[in-house]
Parts: sequence; C-alpha cells; structure tokens
Amino acid sequence: MKNFFTKRLNAVLSVALVIISIFVVFQTAFASTLNAGESEQKTQEISNVNPNLAEIMEEDGIELTTTQPTTEKTEATKSTKATKATEATKKKTSKKQTTTSPSTTAPTEATVQFATAIPPKVKADYNAQWNAGYLVAIDNPDPTYKCGQVTLCDEDRDLLERLCMGEFGSGGFVGAALIAQAVKNAMCFDGYTSVAQVIEECKYTGRTDVGTNEACKQAVRYIFDENHDAVQHRIMYMYNPYLVQSAFHESQNYILTYQQVRFFDRWNY
Repeated sequence: MKNFFTKRLNAVLSVALVIISIFVVFQTAFASTLNAGESEQKTQEISNVNPNLAEIMEEDGIELTTTQPTTEKTEATKSTKATKATEATKKKTSKKQTTTSPSTTAPTEATVQFATAIPPKVKADYNAQWNAGYLVAIDNPDPTYKCGQVTLCDEDRDLLERLCMGEFGSGGFVGAALIAQAVKNAMCFDGYTSVAQVIEECKYTGRTDVGTNEACKQAVRYIFDENHDAVQHRIMYMYNPYLVQSAFHESQNYILTYQQVRFFDRWNY
C-alpha cells in the first residue's frame, strides 16, 4: 500500500513539474515578444554610442549622477554676453525648434510618420566618428561640419544647464550634450548672442526653474568649454514624437534619435 501511494505521489509531482516547466517557457517567450521592439531599439542606440565614453568622461573629469535636479534656480552673476563664433551669420529664424510639451492624446507609433536619414554615398564609419571624439555615431555624418567655440557668461551657463535638465534631463550626459550642441549651433549659425535669445526665438519649452544636475553641468562644459560636439552634424531642431506630433520636424533633415527624442537639421542651409 505504501508503495502504491508513493508511486501516485511521484506521478502527481511529475505532472505538476511538467506543467510548471511549460508555463515558465511560455511566459519567457511571451515576455520576449513584448519587449522585442524595445530591446532592438536600445541595442541599436547603445551600439551607436561611443564605446570610449567612459574613457572620455574620465579624461574630462565627468561624473554622472542621478537625473534628478540637484541645484535649484539661482541668480547667476551677470557678465558679458556670449561671444559669437567668428563664422557666425546674422541670419535668424523663428521656426519652432523644440516641442516637448505633452498633448492631450499622445500619438502612437502607428500614427507617426517618421523621416529617415539620407544615406551617404559611402557607408558611415562609426569608428572614425568615435575616434574624433563624437559621443554618438550617426549614419549620415557631415565631414564638412564645423562649429566655432562659443564662450558663455555666468548667466548663460546657469540658464543652459537648467535648460538641458528641463529639455532632456532623462537622457543623462549624452542627452544633455545633444541639447547643448543644438544651442551652440543656433548661436554659431544663426547669430544668437545669448541662451535666453535662443530659448525665445527657437521656442524651447523645457522648464528652466527645476534646477539642474552634474550630468547637465558636465555636458555644457564638454560642448562649450572643451568645444566638442555630440554628433558630427549640425542639429537645429528636436522633439519627442511620443508626446506630440509635428509634421514640421519630420519634414526637416533627420539626423538621429536618442531615447525617443529625434534631432534634425534644416534643409539647404
């Protein structure tokens, strides 16, 4: 009798084990299906980021911290306005540069008509871009791109650090560097003389009253003081298509996407 119950118990346990195994396999496969698009996007994004980023950060003394603001808005010491690069033009534009305010109904991926980068005649060399110090390699680099150095006054530096936080604080050092480059490009190529003027004329909507963090401060220093660039291309516009729809942005020269934020240049400039 004891052997009979033992065999029955073993049989029940075996069946239960098989059922549990099937459930685990099914759940794993289902989860992989749900996250396939997200994983592919993250993998692609990571593959474009400079693999020497940690070394670059170490050489420049960059230390990343939380994306939460650590410095509240302060009254910056006023000094001379930012100095324009020598090749800066006087041309100005009032076209909208960023649209990051959420709409009542966020567009879905199916409703967004994404522009694509125009492939270069020769396949982009990621290693060449990384070796040149660019933070993110892109598929359509501009070998003729060059932006002169802009010197920030204390007031502009404080405002830009907070703008980077308000526009793309979730993007960490790289995201903040992309915003900083867009501002520097506006000052170099459109002739703006202050960060406040860029914000007003280019219609930036990121909050500047929530403080900043170390990543944003280091990004501003990297782009302005060290005169580096995040990508080898001019960037003038950016927006998040999962917060708002913008046919204007998607009609421009698409450069790259970083953490769902899409960056563009103007055509024929």
